Amino acid sequence: MVYALGGLDDRSFNDAANRGIQRARLDDGVEYTNHEPESVPEFAEVQAELAASTNPDYDLVCCVGFLQAEGLSATAPEYPDQQFMIVDSVVDADNVASYVFREHEGSFQAGHLAGLLTSSDVNLGAGATNPEETTVGFVGGVDMPLIHKFEVGFEAGVAHADEDVEVLTEYLGNFGDVQGARDIAAGMYDDGADIVYHAAGGAGVGVFQAAQASGRYAIGVDSDQSRSNPRYADVVLASMVKRVNVAVYDAATATVTDDLPAGEVVSLGLESDGVGVVYGTSLEPAIPDDVRGALSASRERIASGDIDVPSERSDTGGA
Repeated sequence: MVYALGGLDDRSFNDAANRGIQRARLDDGVEYTNHEPESVPEFAEVQAELAASTNPDYDLVCCVGFLQAEGLSATAPEYPDQQFMIVDSVVDADNVASYVFREHEGSFQAGHLAGLLTSSDVNLGAGATNPEETTVGFVGGVDMPLIHKFEVGFEAGVAHADEDVEVLTEYLGNFGDVQGARDIAAGMYDDGADIVYHAAGGAGVGVFQAAQASGRYAIGVDSDQSRSNPRYADVVLASMVKRVNVAVYDAATATVTDDLPAGEVVSLGLESDGVGVVYGTSLEPAIPDDVRGALSASRERIASGDIDVPSERSDTGGA
């Protein structure tokens, strides 16, 4: 297991991947080692080290995160007998199974929820909405195409709920600056946002902190962050879960049965339960029945292809 920058205990992306391999250990007796590179150049070094290892002799090297793609594109051809999997990117090699997610679909659901609730009177936990403001926010980590999928999906979902809702958007520039994310979110709350959705990795804790300080709400990402960050459960309305654990588990168990989809791209969206929205453990009662029904309906329409969710910014040639 080669984790993304930030390593384990991020309460989000890496921890989700770790849950997947732990499940494979319990179900199939898979043995594994954890590796947490601290810089992008280290990814290729660790990948090559594991591929060359004979004690242990690894059946699969799991590369978690899109920043590993460049290194793996060089490493995989050098070790054609080694099987790899990568999460969040595509590496064109016969010995690499690429698992990607349709984050824009799950983010649409997050936006649909935010757009409906910002014009509703919600008052539970440590937050409340101001129905007269009808403003929501998005905080991204790194300004790049993968995170744009979260952004544009969220914006499309908000517009689906109500085209008059304003969406404030800002990027942090990294996935680790908790204080920076807190400052950005605090500014959004000051500007009238009721709910802020983040795709900022471990830095997203700062959004939750700002929500508590401002008496507003947030939407988490990757894992159910009302569970992984229970101290903020009183402001986390929901989380857009990206089931990285499913990708890791499937790759590990497929390796056990000699059925890894090496050389292929596996795309996980709403219809395969690869992404989705889960309501917060403490704030689920705040979600009105009509809002739940609306989200169920939009989920079905996305899964069936009735709603085509954009995945790229319009200014870069996308939908």
